Amino acid sequence: MSHPVRAARRRIQSEHVSVVDGIDACADAIADPWDTSRTTDGDAVADGLHRALEEAGILRALPEVLADAVDATGHELQADPVPGPPYVVVTSRGPVLRATIGPGRLVIRFDAFEIVPDADPGRKPAYRRLDGVQISVSLE
Repeated sequence: MSHPVRAARRRIQSEHVSVVDGIDACADAIADPWDTSRTTDGDAVADGLHRALEEAGILRALPEVLADAVDATGHELQADPVPGPPYVVVTSRGPVLRATIGPGRLVIRFDAFEIVPDADPGRKPAYRRLDGVQISVSLE
């Protein structure tokens, strides 16, 4: 793991616990009404999570998390991030933050759901709620 990746992850884990906890709570609210532990409606997961993050004020906090993570790497953003593409995207797995810095593209994933492929290739994959939120940081 490179120094910028490690620095960004540490900053998020130490300074943005409330945002990670907020993502976790929003994901719980999305998965709570499911009849089983999973769903095959990825659009409902992504749209529902986006709406819940927006209502909780977490969506507008994510650009600040991105800017702070970039600052921790010792690099600067080329522009002020906004709570929308290309900086912040809410997927069916969770929010993804992206920024271009000197050594490449910094990508921060907050995975709250995992994709479970079906054994039958003709069937849709399922989305299952993870236990908590997994933070992954990469430099691509």
